[in-house]
Amino acid sequence: MGDRWQVEVDRSVCIGSAQCVHLAPAAFRLDAGMQSHPLEPETDANEKILEAAEGCPVEAVMISLLSSGEPVFPPEE
Repeated sequence: MGDRWQVEVDRSVCIGSAQCVHLAPAAFRLDAGMQSHPLEPETDANEKILEAAEGCPVEAVMISLLSSGEPVFPPEE
């Protein structure tokens, strides 16, 4: 069985660029305020979601392991 992720968008940072929606349209949507949100905050590990997080120009998308809370993206420095 694969990893499960907690996906969050920091709405105080999100600028509505829609890069996450473009890169992972099945995982993210923009709301009426032009801010992103994950369609399923708890999801199976998915390369498209990771690409979306990496592609966010302001790093508003955060991914952590659901089981431990360990960060997947952005990585701890």
